[in-house]
Amino acid sequence: MTARMGTALHGAFLLARGRADGLLLIVAPPEAEMAVAAHSFWAVAVCLPAFLCLHLLDWATSTVPAAPASGLLLDLLGYVIGWLGFALLSHRLAGVLGRGPLWARFITAWNWCNVVQYLMLVAAGLLALLGLPLLVSQTIWLVAMGWALWLEWYATRLALALPGGPAAALVGLDFALGLFLVALTGSSG
Repeated sequence: MTARMGTALHGAFLLARGRADGLLLIVAPPEAEMAVAAHSFWAVAVCLPAFLCLHLLDWATSTVPAAPASGLLLDLLGYVIGWLGFALLSHRLAGVLGRGPLWARFITAWNWCNVVQYLMLVAAGLLALLGLPLLVSQTIWLVAMGWALWLEWYATRLALALPGGPAAALVGLDFALGLFLVALTGSSG
């Protein structure tokens, strides 16, 4: 991991704690914004083990699909399409919202906050394996999911300098795209 990645992840963890100064550790000076934004797509690879872990957790708590290899391959394709698809959509929407010049810092923050979101969800999923009562494990999952959505909203609002409603709409778009791809690939995890 590069020093830049470590600093950006530290910023994402600060954002997850509601600290707006975390964005300062993620963003770059204007002359380097696009290069730093491009580098932030390493978060796709950083999150891949967590993505796979969530699938294994899903299989451990439910059932393994009949064709796990092909199902996982489709889900991996959906993972990449969803990540890059939202990046492209958000670029277009940032322009429509008059926030085009802020998109590079937004996508950088969004990429690194995804790492924190995945870690939250994996931690919640691992707790389900402890044999906790169903209500407790489901509540933990709901809290982790809510926190992950809040983090995305908070980072979006800060990075694009948007009011809460438009930031929530972008988060909703990301969530809807994810649900669409899950339905398309037939995944449950």
